[in-house]
Amino acid sequence: MIQRLSNGSSTEEESEVLMPEQLLPIRFTGDALEVLDQRLLPGEIKFNRRKTIREMFHAIKDMELRGAPLIGISAAYGMYLSIKDVPFSDYSELKETVKENGRFLSQARPTAVNLVWAIERMNQLVSDNSDRSVDEIKELMLEEAKTINDEDIGICRGIGENLLTLLKDGMGLLTHCNAGGLATYKYGTATSPMYLGHERGMQFRVFADETRPYNQGARLTAFELQQAGIDVTLICDNMAGVVMSQGKVDAVIVGCDRVAANGDTANKIGTMTLSVLAKAFDIPFYIAAPTPTIDMNTGTGEEIPIEERPHEEITMFRGQRVAPEGVKVYNPAFDVTPGENITAIVTERGIVKPPFGKNLRNLLKAKT
Repeated sequence: MIQRLSNGSSTEEESEVLMPEQLLPIRFTGDALEVLDQRLLPGEIKFNRRKTIREMFHAIKDMELRGAPLIGISAAYGMYLSIKDVPFSDYSELKETVKENGRFLSQARPTAVNLVWAIERMNQLVSDNSDRSVDEIKELMLEEAKTINDEDIGICRGIGENLLTLLKDGMGLLTHCNAGGLATYKYGTATSPMYLGHERGMQFRVFADETRPYNQGARLTAFELQQAGIDVTLICDNMAGVVMSQGKVDAVIVGCDRVAANGDTANKIGTMTLSVLAKAFDIPFYIAAPTPTIDMNTGTGEEIPIEERPHEEITMFRGQRVAPEGVKVYNPAFDVTPGENITAIVTERGIVKPPFGKNLRNLLKAKT
């Protein structure tokens, strides 16, 4: 079933400090992408200027910026910046350089499909304009990056409008990791209905998991929702079951990094556990999914590559060792929630309900 509803910018340089509510995670200046260093939040607000393909690679890989939609936007800008000032001799040299830069950048984070999606979109633009001059193609690449940026705002707002139709004023909502404005460009995906509802006077009670081991929920989600004046309560990951059992959670809303063709969904580690708990307590479990994160070329969740992060994220805390030397460590950054645990996948184009295999295909085939 598909319910159609809404269709809803390595050298470091500090910038001025802004009020938190005015922050956007990236700022395109024409000759650089200023990246809000999310590793330092909420304690410090700092922007780093990124211009080269190698700098963009590390900004993504080292998690200065994160979140599938934001990774895609930033990759598009990075692809443009990487060729902006290069004096190419001809179209063929430009095309090969763009392809090579894309191959390199795509290795930064393997799970988020938006990264490859944005790179392929820029490659396709170059291929489609072989009759244009090198300078014209460069300008087209810039416009395409800006378009991807602008599209994200509409996508996130559309997801929020559609999710609001599933929610009621006063509900308790649980979210995991950070699928907020810091992970996109403005509204976020999972947080979009929270922001839109707040603007309209709705009183949601939001529970944010801390999201170990990188603490994106504690450092980022709790931070941005608190700054927006939304009622947010931070809990440890292993408290979710208790909070659900006490009747404080009416719906779980999470983002995603990739949705397989059958509805299996990759998101931050711990999401699958939440889906099992929600199912046990008969609580709706919603995936906030921009359509670019739906990967119909990946049949099931078993085919989604899962990034593994450095063991220091678990064994160290603020430079201090908190685990025995030499202990074995397993640190997957994502897990896969099976489609059978998902109540609905909510996109900017509509609400998709089971059977996901059929209905995701219908959604993507339909005209927007």
